[in-house]
Amino acid sequence: MPINIQFGMETYEEGITIDRTSFYRKVDELGILPTTSQPSAGRFAQVYREIAAEGVETILSIHVTAKLSGTWQSAELARQMVADEVTVHPFDSACGSAGLGFMALEGARLAEAGESATNILKRWEEIRPRMRIFFTMADLKYAQMSGWVGRLQGTLASLLNVKPIVALEGGLLDVVAQVRTRKKALERMLMLMEEAVGTTEVVNLAVIHAEAPQEGQRLLDRARQMFNCQDTFVVDLAFSLAVHFGPGTLGLIAYRV
Repeated sequence: MPINIQFGMETYEEGITIDRTSFYRKVDELGILPTTSQPSAGRFAQVYREIAAEGVETILSIHVTAKLSGTWQSAELARQMVADEVTVHPFDSACGSAGLGFMALEGARLAEAGESATNILKRWEEIRPRMRIFFTMADLKYAQMSGWVGRLQGTLASLLNVKPIVALEGGLLDVVAQVRTRKKALERMLMLMEEAVGTTEVVNLAVIHAEAPQEGQRLLDRARQMFNCQDTFVVDLAFSLAVHFGPGTLGLIAYRV
């Protein structure tokens, strides 16, 4: 379900009617950041009905943390709207990006293996509290423009050249460290992840980036050397999230398998 992205009076669906290149070009040309909003309950209900029409009886609908987005609430309202037509289980991942992606992958594999919806939901409930997410921004311009600096920590707005490290914990964002250089920020992220998941237990690990694929790959290569990785990948940060944090954002996401 695409997030809605609005530039003035123009509304786009992420990845459907606007792509990554066009998004960043519009930001540069207009000099403003768009606003974002979750899909409506009616839009969710439409998609659920389309899926049910294919003969599906049960839908597992997993979403970005409900503490930072209204997407889960839209899905829950839609569940009630279609309750007589199909069974829907909206699930709050309490995370996002590659964290949500890993949960979706595990769910898909279990479904293909014939596991029940109940068992898939139980697996998601096991993974959810284990997920560890850290990221750092290249600069604070986007966070300042979007208002996220104030939400994360008011003092950051007045500091020059600070590289904050942000953690997503319990579905909420919090600044957990501040360093002065990009290199130190990446090193500190790796240390924080080491403290969170250790280096001996098997983990699934991903690197997220916003317009920084080479840096992202280098960070993943370093992480593979440090951690006992099973599944790994590098992925672009959704631009509905990058709008708040800006190009150059890099992050680590991992959980004990």
